[in-house]
Amino acid sequence: MTVKKIAVIGGGAAGLMAAGEAAAHGADVTLFEKNEKLGKKLFITGKGRCNVTNFCDTDEFMQNTANNGRFLYSALNYFAPRDCMDFFEALGTELKIERGNRVFPLSDKSSDIIDALKKFVKTNGAAVKFIKADKITTANGEVTGILCGGVQYAFDRVIICTGGLSYRSTGSNGDGYRFAREAGHRVTALRPSLVPLEIHEKLCADLMGLSLKNIKLTLYENDNKIFEDMGEMLFCHFGVSGPLVLSASAHISDIKTKEYKIKLDLKPGLGAGQLDRRILSDFDKYKNKDFKNCLNDLLPKKMIPVFIDLLKDTINPEKKVNEISRAERAGLAALFKNFILSVKKFRPLDEAIITRGGVETAEIYSNKMESKLIGGLFFAGEVIDVDAYTGGFNLQIAFSTGKLAGKTAALN
Repeated sequence: MTVKKIAVIGGGAAGLMAAGEAAAHGADVTLFEKNEKLGKKLFITGKGRCNVTNFCDTDEFMQNTANNGRFLYSALNYFAPRDCMDFFEALGTELKIERGNRVFPLSDKSSDIIDALKKFVKTNGAAVKFIKADKITTANGEVTGILCGGVQYAFDRVIICTGGLSYRSTGSNGDGYRFAREAGHRVTALRPSLVPLEIHEKLCADLMGLSLKNIKLTLYENDNKIFEDMGEMLFCHFGVSGPLVLSASAHISDIKTKEYKIKLDLKPGLGAGQLDRRILSDFDKYKNKDFKNCLNDLLPKKMIPVFIDLLKDTINPEKKVNEISRAERAGLAALFKNFILSVKKFRPLDEAIITRGGVETAEIYSNKMESKLIGGLFFAGEVIDVDAYTGGFNLQIAFSTGKLAGKTAALN
């Protein structure tokens, strides 16, 4: 069998996996990376901890895939989350499973994952060139190589693993989309996902820096509930961020024509009766104080002025606690359970964890990751129009598609 000469463009999660896998199957592989080092985006993933994968079965994985999940069946069948964990542990990287089946390196260091992938690439004999690829060359519907700085490199196969448009500082500037378009591929609309949200209400600026834990967030689209989860979030000068918000953002499909609202339940562990008894207990404790001075045990300090302002039309801030009526108390309880925020827009793509959109999946063979339009052209990772929610799913997509692309490019 003729040894395939393969170029892998992009030294991130998908590219490192594709390069190592192709070389492991006997191909002559060169990985091209325009940055000064490999795995630059991987290094900052998960706040530097690197949420490698999610320890779940295929059905659950599909439930957590926001876009074009069916396209992933072959890739996940070839390299499932359990396989991914075995892969890294075989390379000497100890892993751990945290809340929500999220898998991290035991060290909490993303550099351990990068080092394992570099070891995989090196051990299997793939070469690495720190050069920017400018163009993919083709002839008669087949790949012929790549062009770098005016120099032509001949290759039988090219695997595009250039990522999306998020985190431009890591080199994700959309090169892969351009390569795909130049090859005749359709690239679907690109927008941010897993991204902070701008909010209409100005109160977010007053709450800037406040982190809320163990709260419930519900997202509504035109008054229909489309997402709900418990966890953490953060107020920013522009609106909201944090794990809950990033997950919610992936469920927002058309922010220009639909209305989206966020409802926060600040006391999800308390039912209506329990919350009322809790408020009564605090009111008894502070019965001789003004209303504005009785919320210290119920709310974070930064949130108290916001609550006082939102309730000022129903409860006079100067009113003595022992004079507050049952109806007024019910209004306070309702605000704890229904703190409403109106979504204005996404933050810029550069602040997103991933890009939604990419190379049209209908133009890629899902069992090979090869282009249906150009022979020898393969895609893997975020450049494809597939994305998922938070929890390690997007990195698993990169690893699975990269590994499948590497194998099929080497053997087919």
